[in-house]
Amino acid sequence: MAAAAEATEPRRRLDLSVYLVTDTRLSGPRGVAEVAAAAARGGVTIVQLRDPDATTRELIAAAGALQAVLAPHGVPLVINDRVDVALAVGADGVHLGDRDMPAATARNLLGPGRIVGVTVHDAAEAQAVDIAIADYAGIGPVFTTTTKVGARPAIGVDGFRALRRLVPLPAVGIGGIDAARTADVIAAGADGVAVVSAICAAPDPEAAARAIAAAVAEGRAR
Repeated sequence: MAAAAEATEPRRRLDLSVYLVTDTRLSGPRGVAEVAAAAARGGVTIVQLRDPDATTRELIAAAGALQAVLAPHGVPLVINDRVDVALAVGADGVHLGDRDMPAATARNLLGPGRIVGVTVHDAAEAQAVDIAIADYAGIGPVFTTTTKVGARPAIGVDGFRALRRLVPLPAVGIGGIDAARTADVIAAGADGVAVVSAICAAPDPEAAARAIAAAVAEGRAR
């Protein structure tokens, strides 16, 4: 009975408007949970736990702390790369890059009700996105970013717009985006923006999230 119920479970509906990707270093002594809690109060709509240097035990602890502060706001948590951690803590889903577990494998493990996000850097990856497997795509880097080691060259707003047309799913722009750049990315077709330093390094993450949310609304009004 449980298997049958899972098979008919609907896919998640997502609000990707303000998508926070955590950064332990930029969050500093406040910690990612405190930053995420403040950002949720400011309007963040989804959070991705990303910490490539953490151990499995550390990721599980961090995910639990994030779930505790995000749940009261109804903000979903996805885990970067680590499907095992997502399953261990009952996270809302995962985000996968081109070097991570194949999205089809992750979907089989997670079932239909969890979130699977994928990264798109170029036209070939955009055209390979499978709407039967993934829920959204992160397209970029739109601008030059220093928060990810080995990031690819920036594609710019025009490059984002071109790839967005090829992606048959909701999509966020990612890479070097802050409040000042958000409206342009939204106007180019993004459903939301994924940000790291613009919130994690901000003295007031709540105010930073609020400013980005306002810029999303501005971009949609263009």
